[in-house]
Amino acid sequence: MSDLLLIPGPIMVSSAVEEAASIQSLAHTSPEFVKIFQGALQKLRTVFQTSNAGDQPIVISGSGTLGWDIVGNNLLKSGDSALTISTGFFSDSFAECLKTYGADVDVLKSEPGKVVALDKIESQLKSKKYQLITLTHVDTSTATLLDLPSITSLVKKVSPETFIIVDGVCSIGCEEFKFSEWSVDFVLTASQKALSCPSGLSVSLISERALSYALSNESTHGFYANLKKWIPIMKAYEAGVGQYFATPSIQLVNALNVSLGEILSYGLEARIAKNKKTSDQFKNNLKQLGLTLVSEDSNSAHGLTAVYVDQPGKVISSLKSKGIVIAGGILPGIKDKYIRIGHMGISAIDDNLHHIDKVFEAIKESI
Repeated sequence: MSDLLLIPGPIMVSSAVEEAASIQSLAHTSPEFVKIFQGALQKLRTVFQTSNAGDQPIVISGSGTLGWDIVGNNLLKSGDSALTISTGFFSDSFAECLKTYGADVDVLKSEPGKVVALDKIESQLKSKKYQLITLTHVDTSTATLLDLPSITSLVKKVSPETFIIVDGVCSIGCEEFKFSEWSVDFVLTASQKALSCPSGLSVSLISERALSYALSNESTHGFYANLKKWIPIMKAYEAGVGQYFATPSIQLVNALNVSLGEILSYGLEARIAKNKKTSDQFKNNLKQLGLTLVSEDSNSAHGLTAVYVDQPGKVISSLKSKGIVIAGGILPGIKDKYIRIGHMGISAIDDNLHHIDKVFEAIKESI
């Protein structure tokens, strides 16, 4: 029997998604596959909550990190200024990625588990012209959740020309997210977290405004991460026409189409609400044991929990001996002081599986 996998991604997937990921290969421009890819792209519009037909969903073989490269290669020119709001390791890594494309990156950094104050963001935005701002909706290293609507509203008021970029790798599918309403220009995520699919797909949505810039940006120098190559492909598949640039992952796109169907059949809002309920109960139970969360209550993510424990390595090993796999800390400075538990997808929404009850009891016995 396989271990109970409760890291913050990859996550355990439903049997239907698992089956969809194991189909025999199809020709990537065949009518059968085109229909599958078309379905996935159309469903993403609902999951991302876009109301503008000019926005474009994008699905490319790769990890969520590929989304950073897409931003750096298409929405920046060397020498442009970028502002990163950092709540942990992945926020900082996004900034490092943009620097490789020649961006002048300023980083506003919070203490672990805390967020950057809005007045500091406002002051920084007023200090210079920023081409874009990066917001890691949930930083998986600290389980810290940003108040996106407040920040995006501020950006639109203070610096409306600045592109709003959201790293939604650990939020899309388990946190409220409204692309159009919040005036987001680019959101990136990955298949293996709350989208409840195996790993291997970079999934994103670009606004009509940002897309117009990207397609006219003569400074792009990448090939695989060049939207001038990919946008015609995405538009064609979504229109029901097969087209080729690089071979897509047949099995993973099929699995994504099925997982997105499951999310929408459950109800997007209902699924997010259930994820929050599961998360809140789990966190409250941990507090009853006298444990302290890394993130503050007001900005705790709902797809994972980061919690301080004595001897994290011992706790992780103890759980492994019980057939449960969780993750250790990764934020420099405190990485040896906490553990991380993922609760996304079927583990969070199917009470009959008792995944979260099992990991709580195992932690209780191991601390």
